[in-house]
Amino acid sequence: MALLQITEPGEAVDPHARKRAAGIDLGTTNSLVATVRAGVTETLADEEGRHLLPSVVRYRADAVEVGAAALAAAGDDPLNTIVSVKRMMGRGDEDVADLAYEVVGDAAVPRLRTAGGDVSAVEVSAQILRTLGARAEETLGGELEGVVVTVPAYFDDAQRQATKDAARLAGLNVLRLLNEPTAAAVAYGLDSGAEGVVAVYDLGGGTFDISILRLRKGVFEVLSTGGDSALGGDDFDAALAAWLREQAGVTDPLDLGQRRKLSLAARSVKEALTASESVAVQLDLPGATPLVLDTELTRETFDRLVAPLIERTVRACRRAVRDAGVALDELTNVVLVGGSTRVPAVRAAVASYFGREPLTSLDPDRVVALGAAVQANVLAGNRSSDEVLLLDVLPLSLGLETMGGLAEKVIHRNTAIPVARAQSFTTFKDGQTAMLVHVVQGERELVADCRSLAQFELRGIPPMVAGAARIQVVFQVDADGLLSVSATEESTGVAAEVTVKPTYGLEEAEITDMLKAGFDHAEGDAQARSLSEARVEADRVMDALSAALDLDGALLADAEVSALRAGIEALRETAGRDDHLAISAATEQLGHASETFAGLRMDQAVRKALAGHDIDEFDGAREESS
Repeated sequence: MALLQITEPGEAVDPHARKRAAGIDLGTTNSLVATVRAGVTETLADEEGRHLLPSVVRYRADAVEVGAAALAAAGDDPLNTIVSVKRMMGRGDEDVADLAYEVVGDAAVPRLRTAGGDVSAVEVSAQILRTLGARAEETLGGELEGVVVTVPAYFDDAQRQATKDAARLAGLNVLRLLNEPTAAAVAYGLDSGAEGVVAVYDLGGGTFDISILRLRKGVFEVLSTGGDSALGGDDFDAALAAWLREQAGVTDPLDLGQRRKLSLAARSVKEALTASESVAVQLDLPGATPLVLDTELTRETFDRLVAPLIERTVRACRRAVRDAGVALDELTNVVLVGGSTRVPAVRAAVASYFGREPLTSLDPDRVVALGAAVQANVLAGNRSSDEVLLLDVLPLSLGLETMGGLAEKVIHRNTAIPVARAQSFTTFKDGQTAMLVHVVQGERELVADCRSLAQFELRGIPPMVAGAARIQVVFQVDADGLLSVSATEESTGVAAEVTVKPTYGLEEAEITDMLKAGFDHAEGDAQARSLSEARVEADRVMDALSAALDLDGALLADAEVSALRAGIEALRETAGRDDHLAISAATEQLGHASETFAGLRMDQAVRKALAGHDIDEFDGAREESS
């Protein structure tokens, strides 16, 4: 008798027909890719059996090297070998100026000059992601349906968008961005069936996250999150490298190659101290300022050097626990994630603060990739989506700039996502017909201390007295933590919206250009776009003011009319240049110069509206209505 194979609805009959999906942990020091095969979650190795891919990319004139080969050349070819690129994701010139590379380009999308051409952090990360994607496709025997890429919980919108752009540039379909601590909770929760409140302490090569999560019946709810996107093992290395220089008696600047080799040596010493109480250090770095050292470093001395850094992580843990509204004795487990948690002093500090030994049954280097693979398997449709419910939170508050340069928070940090929030605003000038909506992210009270994400204008507001218009602004954050904002004037329904592509991210047109031909024209496109926007605004102001002068110029003295018309001509001349900043400044200057005229026109309009009426009519109307 023939046998019938029966499966649940939506499940594949042939296990090989299951959709191929992978989880990628894009790390500062190392990266991994993992998948679920035959019900087992595992990281994937390259052809030489290595699971960890060093997050290093070397650009040569005729080739690009990724991983171990690039790392081997990092000391001898530092300018062309990019390490710790994760720290540059979504950052501008001022953020990467202290890095040991030749930075070129503008503040929006800084690039690093290499023998293979100028590259951005997005492109470098795309090379790493492309390598991991290819590894997964070769291992699984076909094209990937999609990937889940992990990011630090404390990554802001710009950094998340840059990560998503890098994955798209690598040709990967991003099913979701997943916070690294949440991914670790998925891996541990599904593996052990644990329930309760869990702290996930994630200290990687370049970033630190602390998240407090509640695990209950397959639901992973993030109660709070905190950390520092510029704190990690790299900082441990830097502290140790500074000590080594001091021991060698070297105070003069080192060249780039020496600095890179010293940093790599410090990393090796740090890793050796994980298993040993002391390590012999021998350095011979020739150069204009030679560095020669033969000494011994004890774990006790190393612990003292990194103690301030570890204390910074403990302070973040205190804040996260307080924000979660839980007591330390309510925690059922503490999970360690990230290679830097192998440092004995880190483990001791975590155990001391939380009052319990942390879980270490899963490899801290692999746990994030394993959790991402589980979620990718679900999102690809291989498992019922109700098996795992992830409730992530927003790491930083989102809001708008208001008068006086103040930041008005619309969605507060630690709000569960996806989420939508609405808030009403109004105009601050009589007759105002447009509003600039400036979206910011951060916890400080002043816009200058927060991160600018995007700006857009709402036009077509009916001219009213200040404070009469009602503009509703709606913030929507999706499951990836990416933001869209819309603004609507309630009486007319005029609206404007923007899907936030942060200043430090990439425009959609630039992504398309990169997929076709790289970054060759991205800078020119960005400049042309800014110039076009500035000229459009200048034309609008000049046309509006010219029409107003033709209609109501008699309200002003001849000298005042002449001054405004001269201002229009000056702006017209400036608009003919290729300097969008100068055009914007000249447009703003003319707007200020015409404010008195605008007030006179408003007064005239009111007088015309009252013409032929007696004040008693209005008093009578008020009495009848009351």
